[in-house]
Amino acid sequence: MLEDPFVILGVGMVIVVGGIIWLRLNPFLALLIAALVVAWMTPLTSIEAFALSKGFSPDAARDLAGKAIGERVALAFGNTAGQIGILIAMAAVIGKCMLVSGAAERIVRSILGITGEKKAPLAFLSSSFFLGIPVFFDTVFYLMIPLAKAMAMRLKKSYLLLVLCVTAGAAMANSLVPPTPGPLFLIVEMNIPIGMMMVGGFLVGLVTILVGYLFAAWANKKWEIPLRDSLDAPLKEIQRLAEKSSSQLPSMGLAVSPIVIPLFLISIKAAMDTFFVDLVNDPDPILLVELINFFGEKNLALILGGLAALATVVYQKVGEKDEIAKAVQGAITSAGVIILITAAGGAFGAMLQQTGISLRIAALTSDYQMALIPLAFFITALVRTAQGSATVAMITASGILAGMSQANLEYHQLYLGLSIACGSKLVPWMNDSGFWIVCKMSNLTEKEALKTFSPLLTIMGFTGLLVILIAAKIFPLA
Repeated sequence: MLEDPFVILGVGMVIVVGGIIWLRLNPFLALLIAALVVAWMTPLTSIEAFALSKGFSPDAARDLAGKAIGERVALAFGNTAGQIGILIAMAAVIGKCMLVSGAAERIVRSILGITGEKKAPLAFLSSSFFLGIPVFFDTVFYLMIPLAKAMAMRLKKSYLLLVLCVTAGAAMANSLVPPTPGPLFLIVEMNIPIGMMMVGGFLVGLVTILVGYLFAAWANKKWEIPLRDSLDAPLKEIQRLAEKSSSQLPSMGLAVSPIVIPLFLISIKAAMDTFFVDLVNDPDPILLVELINFFGEKNLALILGGLAALATVVYQKVGEKDEIAKAVQGAITSAGVIILITAAGGAFGAMLQQTGISLRIAALTSDYQMALIPLAFFITALVRTAQGSATVAMITASGILAGMSQANLEYHQLYLGLSIACGSKLVPWMNDSGFWIVCKMSNLTEKEALKTFSPLLTIMGFTGLLVILIAAKIFPLA
């Protein structure tokens, strides 16, 4: 009984939620303790079965199961830190330097000049959605959050609305529109043409983010969450820059360079990987392909963005070496805390995956004869809520339903893929590293994130399901 994956999940949830909200533990400690307890409760046979399902050889699977509990947690912690460590550190440097140099203030003034104050949140929503198509959710959030802070200081209100707009746009694009990894996996597994997935995901995404905007506007009125002081974005510094004349701020070209450089490099590599596969796989690639592969790798692209941000600070503050060093030191210190918490969240999610909960859910639903579109949605949602990763949830659900997608359906299998993508939005909480990125980089408390960020993605997911059901009925495309 105690070895059942659902029992282990329940214990992990109690430790994390109870530890953070009721015992006031630091999130890093609560997540680490939960990961250790989950790892301790997981039977060796479950770990082996999980490893084999992931393509491990029998020897490698036994080796993983034979590792000490602390070693398994540390390995998962290190894997997450390796994936996001440099990105978070560079994003913190970019954000801090954009604030210190006045680059964020320059961009905000330009946006306000085009949209006006009332439409500024919509500008953030649409920008993050379009940026989220070629670029990972977390990267878009890293790059947009300093702009949200600068905009909130200028508007004197609506900080939560701006944060949720950035989150809504980037999150939906990341799951619905290729070439991000989840949608790319779906189109291969379920035999969906990439062009059809791009158009369908884009249209469904537009509807969901508009509903997300309505929720964000409502939440912003209900909960007045202020822009808080923090090490990486002191309010005095933001206020001082907001009061500067435009002549004292960097040019628009210089201001956007820390954002444009990594976005351009990552996007062009994503486009090449998607549409020019033969060039990418050529054993003797041309120089241009090698350069794009080299500079378009996301870690290096963010490093180049960080260097551009530093160059902007140096240009704006000639002779103020101490202030530049102080800015970078503060950003790195702040990033270190976020990396620790996010990596601990990743370790907790990985230990939940090793319980075999995804395999258990697959077995329970294999003979369930519910209508396929909502079935795909709820399987994905269940896996996402249980183990934290949207991508893992999409992979699991598509693996379960791939065979059904080839059956004589009354509608195109595109709708099954879109349903899986929308289901992967439910329900983000403490076992999701993205939850901690949003929570800590926006300076929301855990309670605030659970009652704003989590419902936002959940509502958008259900909206997507409704749109897909209607579209499948009216435009079956079969």
